[in-house]
Amino acid sequence: MKTLVIGTGGREHALALALSRDPGVAEVHAAPGNPGIADVATLHEVDPLDGEAVARLATEIGAELVVIGPEAPLVAGVADAVRAAGIDCFGPSAAAAQLEGSKAFAKEVMAAAEVPTAMAHVCTTQEEIEAALDAFGAPHVVKDDALAAGKGVVVTDDRQEALDHAMSCDRVVIEEFLDGPEVSLFAITDGSTVLPLQPAQDFKRALDGDEGPNTGGMGAYTPLPWAPDDLVAEVTRRVLVPTVEEMARRGTPFSGLLYAGLALTGRGVRVIEFNARFGDPETQALLAMLRTPISALLRGAANGTLAQVGLPQWAGGSAVAVVMASAGYPATSSSGDRILGVDAANAIEGVDVIHAGTALDPDGHLVTAGGRVLAVTGVGENLEQARIRAYSGVDAIIIEGGQHRTDIALKAQLGEIAL
Repeated sequence: MKTLVIGTGGREHALALALSRDPGVAEVHAAPGNPGIADVATLHEVDPLDGEAVARLATEIGAELVVIGPEAPLVAGVADAVRAAGIDCFGPSAAAAQLEGSKAFAKEVMAAAEVPTAMAHVCTTQEEIEAALDAFGAPHVVKDDALAAGKGVVVTDDRQEALDHAMSCDRVVIEEFLDGPEVSLFAITDGSTVLPLQPAQDFKRALDGDEGPNTGGMGAYTPLPWAPDDLVAEVTRRVLVPTVEEMARRGTPFSGLLYAGLALTGRGVRVIEFNARFGDPETQALLAMLRTPISALLRGAANGTLAQVGLPQWAGGSAVAVVMASAGYPATSSSGDRILGVDAANAIEGVDVIHAGTALDPDGHLVTAGGRVLAVTGVGENLEQARIRAYSGVDAIIIEGGQHRTDIALKAQLGEIAL
């Protein structure tokens, strides 16, 4: 099978790498891609937001499956254009992608499907915003209703900071704060069958100890040794299946990757948010552990045959992904800084270096080209070994002014997470 991956980031590199290792895949293409993806796929120039251009490229190269990575092309309807060209596409329609494109819409769907989530107010005026902030109190949870590249959420005890963020949004969702550890649970679905993946946990704060501003994600690990044994079954029954059924009832069936961000609160599981695509950097860790051929899952979701694939199978052990970010991230990002040592890191047993924000300078040197630059993924027999390998890879890489967290998965390794 020929596949075409759309996107430029770490999630797309992880997908392209997994497809390149899949015996059922003959060719991997990507557009626009990045220097890391170029090692495992043939790159093409295309505007990822131009559905007609993506469909035309897929037709020209004879792609049998198009995999859309980022959320913006999905919300823009690129999957619709690809399917209209008669090509299987992994990713929801524009209408279904509103589960991520609008947090207010997602709340509406959850209410209709009786999915447990945080209480919330949707606000458009300063009067509404201030009333909602005062009603819920601190910590304040303020979410831009629209897409914001993973940085539209502010969680703060500072009312003024919360108000400033809310006023910068056209429409905003203000929620009650949910206590308890957070979990990412992905499910692959064809609009009917729902196949959950194993749980992962990511780290949104920029600094060690979960300090600093929210980011797109500074690391992740899977599986979760502390999670309840029945977590996946419960979330599938109470969250994933009802949501997919409600979307079908509305006439906008959801196929692709449904991501549920969860809080395991003292009152039970609550949904923090939905995404309509693979999460980054959880995808890097999850795909390192996946043993079911990824092409079977993606194509089964795309053409409605997912029930024939069966539940995904996983390797034993653990995977840890550590994000290396550029100077100034997340407030700013430094581009053009040299990156050294990637080959040395890739040579470490159990390590894959996933490119997210990289480019080649005019002399062919690898340089930074975004906030999150690399995700170094280590696989081991347990969390300790996976962490050692991931951080050995990090230590082999030099990014001028670069930054990373040193505590990804550390509490889980030490058994310090309690429910």
